[in-house]
Amino acid sequence: MRKADLITKISEKTGIAKVDVLVALEAFFKETKTSLKRGENVYIRGFGSFVIKKRAKKIGRNIKKNVAIEIPEHFIPVFKPAKVFTDVVKKNVKEVKAEQ
Repeated sequence: MRKADLITKISEKTGIAKVDVLVALEAFFKETKTSLKRGENVYIRGFGSFVIKKRAKKIGRNIKKNVAIEIPEHFIPVFKPAKVFTDVVKKNVKEVKAEQ
C-alpha cells in the first residue's frame, strides 16, 4: 500500500475529502519528524513508538578500496510496534497463510 492508497481508504471510510486527509497525514509526518529531530520520542498507544536509537562508533570497510573506515556514532529513527499491533498482525497473517 502506498501513501495515495492510504489516503483514498481513509477518505472512503471517514467521508472526509482526500485533500483534508492528505493535509492531516502530512502534518502528522512533519510533527513526527520535528519531534524526532529534537530528540523526543513519539508514542501512539495501541499502534507503536517512533524512537531515536544511538548507534555506537564502529569500524567499517570500503569494499572497492579494501580500506577500513571509522563510522562515527550516530542516531537513527526506529519504529517499534505496540504489542497489541504486533499480536493482531501475527494472528491475521497466520490465518491468511493457512487459507492459501
